[in-house]
Amino acid sequence: MEPVQLKQDYWSYVKRQFKKNKRAVFSAWVVLLLMLIAVFADFIANEKPLAFKDESGWNFPIVRDYGVKLGISEWPTKWNNIKWAEQDYQSVIFPLIPYSPNTQDYRNAQFASPFEPQDIDSKRWRHWLGTEALGRDVMSAMIHGTRIAFMVGFVSMFIATLIGVILGSLAGYFGDERLKVSRATVLWLLILLIPAYFYSLQSRTHLLSKAIGESFFLFIFQLLISIFIFGLFMGSIWILSRPFKRIKYLSHKVSIPVDIMIQRLIEVLVSIPGLFLIIAIVAIAKPSVMLIMAVIGLTSWTEIARFIRAELLRVRNLEYIEAAQALGFSNLRTLFKHAIPNAISPVLIAVAFGIAAAILIESFLSFIGIGIPPEVLTWGKLLSLSRSAPWWFAIAPGFAIFIMITLFNLLGEGLTDALDPRQKR
Repeated sequence: MEPVQLKQDYWSYVKRQFKKNKRAVFSAWVVLLLMLIAVFADFIANEKPLAFKDESGWNFPIVRDYGVKLGISEWPTKWNNIKWAEQDYQSVIFPLIPYSPNTQDYRNAQFASPFEPQDIDSKRWRHWLGTEALGRDVMSAMIHGTRIAFMVGFVSMFIATLIGVILGSLAGYFGDERLKVSRATVLWLLILLIPAYFYSLQSRTHLLSKAIGESFFLFIFQLLISIFIFGLFMGSIWILSRPFKRIKYLSHKVSIPVDIMIQRLIEVLVSIPGLFLIIAIVAIAKPSVMLIMAVIGLTSWTEIARFIRAELLRVRNLEYIEAAQALGFSNLRTLFKHAIPNAISPVLIAVAFGIAAAILIESFLSFIGIGIPPEVLTWGKLLSLSRSAPWWFAIAPGFAIFIMITLFNLLGEGLTDALDPRQKR
């Protein structure tokens, strides 16, 4: 008698199918390696020692620097504005690359070539990929640029996924007929929508414009205040409409065309060239990596919303959704606990390709000198500097951008094959 083979669940099947795509598996391992480089960039390329011993004992300046940034430690006064390479240590351990991205080596400025002799004390201090015009180490900039690339890709796609999944799910699950509210609620919505817009956005336009020009975090703070004010107006609708629901005509429920409204919003955003919209927003704001991530995320959610909307149109009529509704579960509980988890798989494909697109957009913005602070060296910024540099200078950043985009595209193709049952073999 043959043993009974247990039926594999969906994600076990996806994992097995994904492993059959050798290029996607190889890409996943390379991406994981690059992620480790990004996470530990400060420990790989830094002018500060990993550890050193002096009269006070062993010290770990890189770890201390993290504590200072988190506000749980203080930076000793004697460590301010010192040249770490010239200090007298009893024992010292420097990172593999003993340069920070903004460390200037004046003896090897003006594009010191990696193929020619350099003015260094020993090979320990060699610039293995050369330097740029100010003497900053290209290898260090490449390593720390990996962190910026991953941050931009993952954070922007997290924002886009959050918005796209919520709006796309609402459109797909409720459609134009399923969301019903009383006429009293609609009446108060129409009455309060204009004052809500005026007091949350229109009257605060100056504050928002000033904040986006000063600091990204200040802009986020002011935006949250606007959202809170708008939420107060919308929340008051439920309270104000309750007495009016006693009137028979106003208590009658009407359908809200959620799907068509979200679809029209998507069409409006898609009709505007995304790159031009990003450039227009970034050009008027204070340069910030956080701003780049937020703007890319806020303009890249439409494709994700379309994916999950199409999947929800299929899922909402399945038996387990009907069973949840028959048991009296609320629409929100059914949507977020049962419908979305079973419709999220196509979104992973859009996210993989979206990360590649976000990294490419950030590289382009850095290349043309918009959005990124001048002191921050990214792959796109290095590629921009190569226009006035020797031929070898463009190889490293150009190759890094090409490899990163290719890796995520291969991951996206692997996920497409693994998540498509028709690819089963």
